[in-house]
Amino acid sequence: MSGSILILAGRRPGAVDALAAEHGVGDKCLVPVAGRPMIAHVLESAADSSVAEVFVSTHHAALLDDLNDPVIDLLGRRLIVVPAADNLADSVLAVARVAGFPLLVTTADNCLLTPATIAEIGEEAERLGVGAGVALARREDILAVHPEGQRRFYEFSDVAVSNCNAYWIAHPAALRAVEAFRGGGQFVKKPLRVLHAFGLLNLLRFRFGLGPIHHVFRRLSRRLKVDIAPLLVSDGATAIDVDNERSLRVTEALMARRDMVSRRSSSRESQGERDAAGERRLAVTR
Repeated sequence: MSGSILILAGRRPGAVDALAAEHGVGDKCLVPVAGRPMIAHVLESAADSSVAEVFVSTHHAALLDDLNDPVIDLLGRRLIVVPAADNLADSVLAVARVAGFPLLVTTADNCLLTPATIAEIGEEAERLGVGAGVALARREDILAVHPEGQRRFYEFSDVAVSNCNAYWIAHPAALRAVEAFRGGGQFVKKPLRVLHAFGLLNLLRFRFGLGPIHHVFRRLSRRLKVDIAPLLVSDGATAIDVDNERSLRVTEALMARRDMVSRRSSSRESQGERDAAGERRLAVTR
């Protein structure tokens, strides 16, 4: 995947994030997760992907100083910090004016997003040939990863899914879809804004799963005048973001499990190399 990644790490005007306050940090993106600020995990996955630029949208002017993590040096000139606007839409549009496309938008609390899933999102979007996409994970995949991983699902007639906080924008014309989400996190608290963006029938179909998922998204596409599709990812952990202490504990448990699997894999590879070296030595002595 070429193009750019945008990590949204701003804060709502006048709001104090409960998790940040509990951990004594100024911004949620600095809450420690497995010994590192949560945004460092997202930055590392972005660094290990094939994108050319990684943007961070934040209200925290000294973010990189307070972050103080090796991932900053790992990214080098690929990392670009930009001031966040007071709403999600304007933050995305500001970066889109200078970023390369395709643009993947995600959030600083998406700690379990992996380079493999970043690539999978891009591949699925390109396979479908859409202008915009929403990354979603299936309920069975999420619960298989952790039974407390996610508690809210959108149920369609053919699949139940949860949002992965990752959005694909293929080209500038698809930015029309961003306008529907002006207001950011307060969107769901403003029914008239939702109604205006999606229309009553589309909203009911999406909320209550009235039809197969791809059919519902096709109706939303016509409303938004952008070809937008669900991008179903295979890793259920991608739908687990760090919003509270419960999800933080779940995330850290999954990270520990991944580290253990990685160490076992490295150990097996090392043992295999040692066995191969031993066989070569035996062959020489014979």
